[in-house]
Amino acid sequence: MAASPPARASIKEQVKHVLKAYDIGSKYSDLTLPKASVLVPLLVKNEELHVLLTVRSMKLHSSRGEVCFPGGKQDSRDRSDIDTALREAQEEIGLPPDQVEVICKLVPIINKDDILVTPVVAFIADAFQPQPNADEVSDVFILPLHHFLKSEEHSSTPYDTGMLLHFFTFKDRQLHKSFTIWGLTAQLSIIVAYLALGQRPLFKVDFDVDDPIASMDKYLLAKYATSKL
Repeated sequence: MAASPPARASIKEQVKHVLKAYDIGSKYSDLTLPKASVLVPLLVKNEELHVLLTVRSMKLHSSRGEVCFPGGKQDSRDRSDIDTALREAQEEIGLPPDQVEVICKLVPIINKDDILVTPVVAFIADAFQPQPNADEVSDVFILPLHHFLKSEEHSSTPYDTGMLLHFFTFKDRQLHKSFTIWGLTAQLSIIVAYLALGQRPLFKVDFDVDDPIASMDKYLLAKYATSKL
């Protein structure tokens, strides 16, 4: 795990200090798969770390109604993975790029469509009011990041070779709705929660909690080799 900042630092400063140590820089820039990015928007509310998630509109052709992070495929306007994440977040929920403090990029994940998805972790203001694009997003909600480390409201099932498919349920009292977070979004949420909070998940995971980045790197390269066949 990364070195700890001074104890007197704010929650935000502590998390920034920890997460910056995991930034991948341009390490995987030579991988030749179609690219996409997601923004993992963190915020501090009531002295607790939260994360923002969206629900895909039922108007969309794929993955309709699923919970996800703002994001999408890279296009010709984007100069980097970060540009992609920021552009998509602005298009989907009205988040201005100049109100986003990017902290790091984590090891990419290859999704079921063989697209290389780069997580861009950032902080946004707790006062941000989403303006969802109804053609793409039906709901926006926040929840405490530690929700992804608890055994309550969690289940998993094996898939692939030695991998687990995670599911979380979250009941939003403000929206009076219940959401299911699963798949790539759940996997990424667990990893970010573990890295940011420094607490082990209270359930079985498929990465090495003593060296999570090495585990992610190993799985990425194995998946990449398979995707090129």
